[in-house]
Amino acid sequence: MPFILDADVAAVVAAATEAGGIVPATPRGDAIALRDAVNMTLQLMDSAEPDSPDVLTADHVVSALDGDITVRWYTSKRPAAGSAVVYFHGGGMVCGSVALYDRLVSKYVQDTGIPFLSVDYRLAPECADTTLVDDGFAALTWFVERADEFGVDTARIALMGDSGGGGVAAGVAIAARDAGISVAKQILIYPMLDDRNIEPDPEIAPFTTWTYDNNYTGWNALLGADRGGKNVSALIAPSRLTDFAGLAPAFIDVGELDVFRDESIRYARNLGRAGVSAELYVRPGCPHGFDRAAPTAAVSARSWADRYRAIKAV
Repeated sequence: MPFILDADVAAVVAAATEAGGIVPATPRGDAIALRDAVNMTLQLMDSAEPDSPDVLTADHVVSALDGDITVRWYTSKRPAAGSAVVYFHGGGMVCGSVALYDRLVSKYVQDTGIPFLSVDYRLAPECADTTLVDDGFAALTWFVERADEFGVDTARIALMGDSGGGGVAAGVAIAARDAGISVAKQILIYPMLDDRNIEPDPEIAPFTTWTYDNNYTGWNALLGADRGGKNVSALIAPSRLTDFAGLAPAFIDVGELDVFRDESIRYARNLGRAGVSAELYVRPGCPHGFDRAAPTAAVSARSWADRYRAIKAV
């Protein structure tokens, strides 16, 4: 039986398609055009998020390789003591920002009481290869060194990201393991993990909101001629990893009609084979970004509830 969109999600996708698409089509390989299109969508989505009256924010500057980055600290007036989440925004390696995720991250903090540190890592094509993960690792180490100031237990810090940010979070988890830094959990929402994933799956392609052309554009902007070759680091394309032992336990959530479905499933399987706990959800009838495009859909509600539970368990 062929795949079909979840009925609630389909209604939203149909309306968006009539208006030009959830992510308007851009020329394959044009990272700046893709950035402009995706950032417009992200701005609309973030503006639709509810107010979070109990959330306070403060910006800090972190020294990274060859430059500084900004991180934004979100806390609740009703804090849950001890744990924290370091968050990496989505955007396919070329788009997004802390500002474009501000209301979404505030929502996570409002609804869970867990503080978040949102990282404004640098993007391709201006920055290449592992710079995005290097920035994320710099933010994590900066945060761990100051954990007492933030009232955080270093044994209870999770890494979280969606889409391209999910790939960055997974890469930072690898870097942390290799450096001997403890990570309590990696929470990966439809993560972008494999630079080789550019050939359309005919069963999925008709439903994609983040397309295979978009995926080529993002990876090519980041890796250039190395994309798909043997010189790609597992830090930036975690599907390339060969040794999964010792990584943080994972929560992975992806739609069955998402470009990133198969790489998410493989990643969870490889973690499990290495003795690392991996909680995996493949949401029926859901494309990329289903949870934000159709937040009131029943399938989205289940996804939000599961990730809230994972956050609170850190």
